[in-house]
Amino acid sequence: MLSPYAGLPVEAWKAKTLELIKQHPLNSNEICELINQVWHEIFESNITSSAYKIGIDLFPRPQIMGYFLHELIPLELARKYPNIWRREENNNEKDIVCITNEYYSIEMKTSSSKRSIYGNRSYAQKSTTNSRLKKNKSGYCLAINFEKFNRNNPAAERPKITLVRFGWLDQDDWQGQVAATGQQAKLSLDVERYKLLELPL
Repeated sequence: MLSPYAGLPVEAWKAKTLELIKQHPLNSNEICELINQVWHEIFESNITSSAYKIGIDLFPRPQIMGYFLHELIPLELARKYPNIWRREENNNEKDIVCITNEYYSIEMKTSSSKRSIYGNRSYAQKSTTNSRLKKNKSGYCLAINFEKFNRNNPAAERPKITLVRFGWLDQDDWQGQVAATGQQAKLSLDVERYKLLELPL
């Protein structure tokens, strides 16, 4: 897939990202409302017959809270728009699949970092196998940053969603760690600043 940013200088990236967001079938305000709804309901839901609650009885690590977002946001979209959106069913699909046009499918990234998001090291590596069997790592991306629980003070204020960004990332945007044992890929400051825009616009 040819990048929509191909041939554009960095100073033109923000305008291109805004254009891509506006042409996406999901409204940016609706995206924010859905994320906040899911986050709220994670804390309000009862777990097991003992009615345990997250934030009162359970204080999951950031990876688990991120997993909840990854699973529940696509499910909610599929419930509201069953003929347009569904969750991924295969490893070669994005997290949120647009049934009517795969181009608009969305990869999700969540992090308890203040602003950054990360991919695993494979995001910065070129595939050496049949590319049709691998997830396309270029396309629309929804990035969600949130606070983690204060394990030293469980009674502290409930963690919040701190940042929601939407835009487009290309596989080449991901930079692998220099160390041979590094397991993460990260984005440059220019990519984070101009290819992922804060919502609501």
